[in-house]
Amino acid sequence: MRPRNVWQALPGPRYLLSSWPWRSAGYLLSGAAAGVVVLFVITLGVLLGGALTLVVIGLPLLALTALAGIPVGSLERVRLRLMGRAPAPDPHRRPAEPGLWSWLAFRYRESATWRELGYALLWAVVLWPLDALALGVCVAVPLALLSTPAVMQVYGNGEEARVVKQWTVTTWPEAFATAALGLVLLALGCYALGLLAGARAGLARLLIADRGDDRGDRVTELTRSRVRLVDAFEAERRRIERDLHDGAQQRIVALTMTLGLARLDAPPGPLADQLAKAHQEAGQALAELRELIHGIHPKVLADYGLEAAVSDAADRSATPVDLELALPGRFPEAVEAAAYFVVCEALANVARHSGASRAEVTGGHAAGRLFLEIRDDGRGGARTGGEGTGLTGLADRVSVLDGRLALSSPPGGPTLLRVEIPCEWTDRSA
Repeated sequence: MRPRNVWQALPGPRYLLSSWPWRSAGYLLSGAAAGVVVLFVITLGVLLGGALTLVVIGLPLLALTALAGIPVGSLERVRLRLMGRAPAPDPHRRPAEPGLWSWLAFRYRESATWRELGYALLWAVVLWPLDALALGVCVAVPLALLSTPAVMQVYGNGEEARVVKQWTVTTWPEAFATAALGLVLLALGCYALGLLAGARAGLARLLIADRGDDRGDRVTELTRSRVRLVDAFEAERRRIERDLHDGAQQRIVALTMTLGLARLDAPPGPLADQLAKAHQEAGQALAELRELIHGIHPKVLADYGLEAAVSDAADRSATPVDLELALPGRFPEAVEAAAYFVVCEALANVARHSGASRAEVTGGHAAGRLFLEIRDDGRGGARTGGEGTGLTGLADRVSVLDGRLALSSPPGGPTLLRVEIPCEWTDRSA
């Protein structure tokens, strides 16, 4: 199996023949070179911002310098690919709103921005000199020892060579012995490079990669986006209901009236019979359309709230329903719609599947939660995953609002369906 990072490659017998020593050297070399640039940029930004503090442009320049860690972090995440195939996740999230000011405000609030700034300062002051020192000790010195015979031949006329400016070699046996020592040190230096580069990359991942500390912000953003989706869904539902009510329903009403008038004017016979049949079909289509509109988003729910809509659903139920609701006021539209359709589906299931002679709907609001309970005295045995019950879809719909749906339906009954949705009520009468 191919090593995924330098730590897996180091114990292997083919480490020196692999690409990992080269990758480690490249990582440290690029760190030393880029560190000089980072030091220059940060120093320049701080000096200019400090010098121009009395001028208007000084403080914005210092504020922009504080964002220098963002490109440094992006560069480091690219460099980390040299040390392992596992990518370093970008900790930054996309702002909810477009525009420069939104982006700036969003970045200043992120903890990842300040972690990257700290890493940039650490890189500029401490890390790049260490990178250069590691390359000098592990690579430059061994290569200088290894090149002793060549230096003695080219620059010393075969008589002497100065080794790393520390001692002089005057004989060929000493030169080749020094070269052999350099080869051994170079091999050991390759291992040292792997260790140092791996530790350096681990520190970088610890500071700039996504560590999950912004998970709370992500959860908040997901919750907000979920609420926006629910609101958009309800708005689209109401738009469809309005278009059907003001468009298709009015056309069918006009068609029904036209057929009725034509039926009255037609003489008795086959034509009158066909017109009567068409008039009856149009009437049935109008009734079905009205039922469809009522099912999409009943007007009583939009105008008078959940309590009136549940009362209306109980009156229309095929099974007698006892109603006991104590709701303090109106709730968010998405909450009212979800609770209403839970009651409607539950009462439809009671009429279709339970064989109950009576049902009961109770509900109220306590501890910041709306709760509704639907009971029946039927045969029981209902399941949320049962085919044709629709309870699974209702549970999903309630869970979108961070609510819970619980079902108790032992064989032989009774059946109890309870739904709880966290929400606050409002007084819309004011």
